[in-house]
Amino acid sequence: MYLSSINLRNIRKHTDTKIDFAKKLNYIVGGNGVGKTTVLEAIYYLCTTKSCVTSSDAEAVKLGENGLSIQGYFTEATDNFVQINYSLTENKKAYRLSDKQIFKFSDVIGKFPVVLLSPADHSITQGFPAERRKFVDSVISQSSKTYLANLIEYNKTLKHRTYLLNRLRESNKKENRELEAWNEKLVISGAEIIEHRKNFVSEFEPYISSSYYEILSNREKPKIKYYYLDGNCSGNLSECFERRLEMLAEDEIRRGTNLVGPHRDDFIFEIDGLKLKHYGSQGQHKTFQTMLRFAEYFYLKDKTGTSPIFLLDDVFGELDAERAASISKHLSTVGQALITLTDFGNISHLKVGEEDRVIKISMDGSITYE
Repeated sequence: MYLSSINLRNIRKHTDTKIDFAKKLNYIVGGNGVGKTTVLEAIYYLCTTKSCVTSSDAEAVKLGENGLSIQGYFTEATDNFVQINYSLTENKKAYRLSDKQIFKFSDVIGKFPVVLLSPADHSITQGFPAERRKFVDSVISQSSKTYLANLIEYNKTLKHRTYLLNRLRESNKKENRELEAWNEKLVISGAEIIEHRKNFVSEFEPYISSSYYEILSNREKPKIKYYYLDGNCSGNLSECFERRLEMLAEDEIRRGTNLVGPHRDDFIFEIDGLKLKHYGSQGQHKTFQTMLRFAEYFYLKDKTGTSPIFLLDDVFGELDAERAASISKHLSTVGQALITLTDFGNISHLKVGEEDRVIKISMDGSITYE
């Protein structure tokens, strides 16, 4: 599966832009501010129903316009035409797949697998645990409808339980049958999520090691560890979960917040036995972030049976020449990839093959191909 063309209307600086893509590597070249990243954002919209840049659809609408529209054509896909329309005045988004409208956006996740590598990925290795959970949840959700359904159910339970905890705090109550019912729901969906994440880490680690080997041979050994239930579980997951809830019940009511569950877990990245977050150099962080995305690509390809679309936004500028050249070479092993660059001429290690394409965006928004 690959994206053969896309139309962008009134999204950021693009008024009416049509781009045709090659089946393999597409180098999107242009100066700062011409809308290169917006092209990747639009593709991400088509694949996931949401932006990869902002949580607000309104912010993506071109200034002075009442909405945006994105159309994409996928080759070798069952439903090959995708369209997203967003109305600013109604604050409403519509997603169409071929000739039918999709009302449940979660049904789209995983249908068009996508992997995005961007400068924002620094938060995965250097930021808070929530960023690492977001990464893992995104990968698993694209490959497992069951996991996505559990995650949605769990987050709904968290919201109801937070509301109840605050009620109990205000009334000074410490026991409540309603809380016991929500605890049961939290444990059921939460334990499923933890178990799925445990299996994922076990399955995903070889993909990280393989990608690392392609870039750095055996010079560094990466590892990923899963830290769950505050590291206090050595037996049955559900029983551990229940015990932690009992232990922290008073604290949860006093603070009015959920203190136990997979929404508080973390994933620890290591290189040669040392925690990357505390001991890694900037180069090691950037390499690890890149390898996570390559690992995600091949993991999703194996799990879904479909080659994801690989989006790389302004990646090569932050890497030394040796690592950039190795990563460029590794790109030849993926399917369709779209890579934004400010100046192709200064990236001597990037080679354009017969199935690849250079797409130049001018300041006036015009598109030319080489």
